[in-house]
Amino acid sequence: MSRQPRNFQPGFSYHVTTRCNNREFNLAQRECREVFLYAIKKALDKYGFKLYALCILSNHVHYLIEPAAHQDLPKIMHFLNWYSPFGEFKNQKSKVKK
Repeated sequence: MSRQPRNFQPGFSYHVTTRCNNREFNLAQRECREVFLYAIKKALDKYGFKLYALCILSNHVHYLIEPAAHQDLPKIMHFLNWYSPFGEFKNQKSKVKK
């Protein structure tokens, strides 16, 4: 049985968490935190959401977010997960080291 689709409502705020790949502690590194904060700024510019709270821990992040359009939340999270230490940045960094 598949999961029920999420029902995002206009004008609601959402508590969202995101964890680093393989439960790694990527955000313990200052460089990764700075890239992540840059990704947050890029996402704010692109999607115009309200970010009420942000808590960056060493292997995951908590957000309190209100999307400008309720259907934007999955797009915002996809953008952040790709463009941050959770995704593409970490992948590119590890390719350079090899």
